[in-house]
Amino acid sequence: MINPHGKVQTGIYSAHKSGDRPEVITAILRRAMIGIADWLLLVLVRQSIIYSSAFHTTKLTIARVSAEDKMKSSHVTAMTALLFGSTPTVFASNTIEPVIVTATRTAQTANESLASVTVISRKDIERQQARSIQDLLRGAPGISIANNGGPGKNTSVFMRGTNSDHVLVMIDNIKVGSATTGTAAFQNIPIEQIERIEIVRGPRSSLYGSEAIGGVIHIFTRKGEGKAGVTPSFSFGGGSYGSMNGSAGLSGRNKQGWFNLTASGQSTRGFNACTGKPFPGGAGCFTNEPDRDGYRNVAGSARAGYRFQNGLEVDASFMHSAGKTKFDGSFVNKSEIEQQVLGGTMRYSLTDMWRASVIAGRSKENSDNFQGTTFQSQFNTRRDNVTLLNDLTFGKNHLTTLGLDYQNDHVDSTTNYAVTSRNNWAIFGQHQAKFARHDIQLSLRRDDNQQFGDRVTGGAGWGYPISDNTRLTANFGSAYKAPTFNELYFPGFGNANLRPEESRSYELGVNGKKDWGTWSLNIYETRIDNLIAFDASIFAPSNINQARIRGLEAVINTQIKGWQVNGNLTFLDPENRSSGTNKGNILARRAEQTFRLDTNRIFFDKYTVGAMFLAEGERYDDLANTRKLDSYTKFDLRAEYLINKNWRLQGRVENLFDKHYETASFFNQPGRNFFVTLRYQPSS
Repeated sequence: MINPHGKVQTGIYSAHKSGDRPEVITAILRRAMIGIADWLLLVLVRQSIIYSSAFHTTKLTIARVSAEDKMKSSHVTAMTALLFGSTPTVFASNTIEPVIVTATRTAQTANESLASVTVISRKDIERQQARSIQDLLRGAPGISIANNGGPGKNTSVFMRGTNSDHVLVMIDNIKVGSATTGTAAFQNIPIEQIERIEIVRGPRSSLYGSEAIGGVIHIFTRKGEGKAGVTPSFSFGGGSYGSMNGSAGLSGRNKQGWFNLTASGQSTRGFNACTGKPFPGGAGCFTNEPDRDGYRNVAGSARAGYRFQNGLEVDASFMHSAGKTKFDGSFVNKSEIEQQVLGGTMRYSLTDMWRASVIAGRSKENSDNFQGTTFQSQFNTRRDNVTLLNDLTFGKNHLTTLGLDYQNDHVDSTTNYAVTSRNNWAIFGQHQAKFARHDIQLSLRRDDNQQFGDRVTGGAGWGYPISDNTRLTANFGSAYKAPTFNELYFPGFGNANLRPEESRSYELGVNGKKDWGTWSLNIYETRIDNLIAFDASIFAPSNINQARIRGLEAVINTQIKGWQVNGNLTFLDPENRSSGTNKGNILARRAEQTFRLDTNRIFFDKYTVGAMFLAEGERYDDLANTRKLDSYTKFDLRAEYLINKNWRLQGRVENLFDKHYETASFFNQPGRNFFVTLRYQPSS
């Protein structure tokens, strides 16, 4: 781990002598990757033939292979060997592990974390040529996305099968999200403002309180890095659906301080967001408006930090995003959305063993809603956060964190809520220790909510290296989620008698680091009580549901003959355990199988080509499991040309085979489209 004073302590992979290596597991994973590549090439060959002859899409059934496919597989294996080579090349020995802070609220390298963690860096964002957070997260381990009709439209993120409001979202250490809906507006967070994203899968209520049942998504805005001095940056692009993106930035640093300023803009004419059915017998958006539903966004961010001679560190950040989106709806069909996050941190080492931090900030989410040009409603929510952290180091193998949290949620709306504000105070503690070859993490938190009283949550993690490069992990966590203001007080819908949702999660994992790459395998189970769902008998939300969610996540990152290959596979069993007719059904909008494969390669130091293949299984759009959403596959291609050391030209084709698919019933997704970007970024 990294101690509070910034020194890297010995990690688990060097804390013991070499032992037997589980070669069977790694051999199976390597063989599986080659098999996946075989299958992927087979799919591409078949799709290319089908597309060129029929100019229409054909449904693929991943789980079955015809006799003809089996005959072809030997030829595809030969193609795979020719393209990728029969043996993987070696990872660079100086690969630097990213430092994360979200899993434990203390700094540690990603490979030391006992939690399941994914880190998406700025380099990953630009390499993938992602144009939205939805692009980045779709198909990530343990994550499922539901989008209501393209850019700027409502986007729900489900982590490990839990509800979309069971994911805690933070920007630069500040909690964000609407107090009325309980979710963050991912669709309105501009990708050009992001430096990196840390994704922690599994409960974290024992450190962060309410919402963190499924996990935490922590977004960090751009930061001044690179060589000393001032560095400008610039990007501009355009493509299908009348889309244009642009950004400009200025960053700088010296030995003691750094800053970054970034502005960005995005616009698209879009496509018809929804093919709904009006009343009576309505569905989807409950209207039929066959028009283009566009989106515009203008955003800016500022972030700076300074380290004084006495060791005091301060940093501050600000992000503002303003968007206008059109959609299809019978009551409202246009929204003006504003997000704002302001925060700061102070850190100071009072003694060699005691480091204190203060984090404070405010996040806002405002929306004005219209039907055509007629104003209909306004929802403004505000969240204030203050945190005091104390990190106490006892030798090199013990780190204790003691903290105090304060949070206030406030609603200001044209809709009359019976209650418009609530406070939450919390104390929490965590101890991270190393005993011989065992890594231990224990945490406990007590929340005092103004509406719901006391809630106690806890967590425990254990890690044990079974060889130089392989480690076993086990985790337990309890979590809770306070009902939103909409669920409690929305006129004609809310239920003021709701109780918080509660969960218990168990997880076992094994992960490894070899000369050819990294891999991990995790299985987990989450049980949720008092799950809030709509109760038709009282026409209001009620604590009527229980859920049991089981899952498996397999991740592998490697290099094969110069190709960077990142793959992950998720199996999910999200079962509704409530009494009544829905018992045993699959929770809505969760795909039971997800597979994503990313490849990337540089040629002649100037040309980069890459691809992303995504396959998601079928899902249901409702609790009754009567509206089925078909499984789908999607294939994206990308390329990059390095004009010189400062200029790059990028191009991307999304949904190459023009697949029609939906992640929410009746809401359309983009067909085949392209986008070209010119980037200026002086080399470090």
